[in-house]
Amino acid sequence: MHALELEVLSRAAEWLAAGHTVHLCTVVKTWGSAPRLPGALMAVRADGQMVGSVSGGCIEDDLIARAREGRLTPLSDLLEYGVSRDEAQRYGIPCGGRLQICVEQLQDVASVQPLLDSLQARQLLRRSIKLGTHEVELGEAMPGSMAAIEGEWFHNYYGPQWRLLIIGANQLGASLASMAQALEFKVMLCDPREEIRNQWQVPNVEWCEGMPDDVVLALAADHHTAIVAVTHDPKLDDMALLEALKSDAFYIGALGSRLNQEKRRERLRMFDLSEEEIGRLHGPVGLSIGSRTPAEIAVAILAEIIQIRSQQRSAALASQAIAHTLSTHSSPSCAS
Repeated sequence: MHALELEVLSRAAEWLAAGHTVHLCTVVKTWGSAPRLPGALMAVRADGQMVGSVSGGCIEDDLIARAREGRLTPLSDLLEYGVSRDEAQRYGIPCGGRLQICVEQLQDVASVQPLLDSLQARQLLRRSIKLGTHEVELGEAMPGSMAAIEGEWFHNYYGPQWRLLIIGANQLGASLASMAQALEFKVMLCDPREEIRNQWQVPNVEWCEGMPDDVVLALAADHHTAIVAVTHDPKLDDMALLEALKSDAFYIGALGSRLNQEKRRERLRMFDLSEEEIGRLHGPVGLSIGSRTPAEIAVAILAEIIQIRSQQRSAALASQAIAHTLSTHSSPSCAS
């Protein structure tokens, strides 16, 4: 769940509390070059005010027009855009793009509150709505689950905001923190060196007090958390990595040359870490793009984080498709 989706749900709850009619629009499926992923949200009021995005193009304008004219469903329904070349050009969808959107009229604040509560508790929640009705079911979900239609039900998944914990308040840490916020990560930072901390100037970063290993342990890193150590001080970086590599963080990286990374791996082998856990470490950190300056290295690190996150999402989608195929084609055995 991105910060934008959290904003959409929070605003929708405010509008509902104020007595407005609110529709929630969710990307269900995309084909070709559609610009938003399944699960992307937009909320629109009957007077045309909106928050969020489902395309970044003219589809938002069409949904706003439908809301103002009272043409959005009072229940729940599916809309498709970009079915023909003319529609794709009309709605500003890239060549070959097509997307399906679930539109539902929210009933009251109570219909949104469970989603907000799960986000605050950093829990993953499945919300299923029966198309053509207001019938909703809530349940647990597995990490990596993606929005999908199953029969007459639309399943969407609401998870916690992506987080990035940076160990090191140096110039690279500052560049990384600034860029990660632009990518909608919640950024946290740990650096026990007071003289370094006093020079920090990047706003909207959550400072974590304590030594790096204690901070990582207290963080309880989940599948929506990335941890990057950039102090270049083994006493600090290695302490954080010892706990990070045993956590559920989806990405763990550390600054340093190949030679220094080999020395670090040898040090880590002296502790209670398996080879599989040590193998999770991305070091040298970041994609190999010839980066040299702190800003360039930050770009390389975030590019690798996005790459790993996308690979895991693709793997989860593939597993979800296989599971759906198996469940569709399986049938109970019958005794003759």
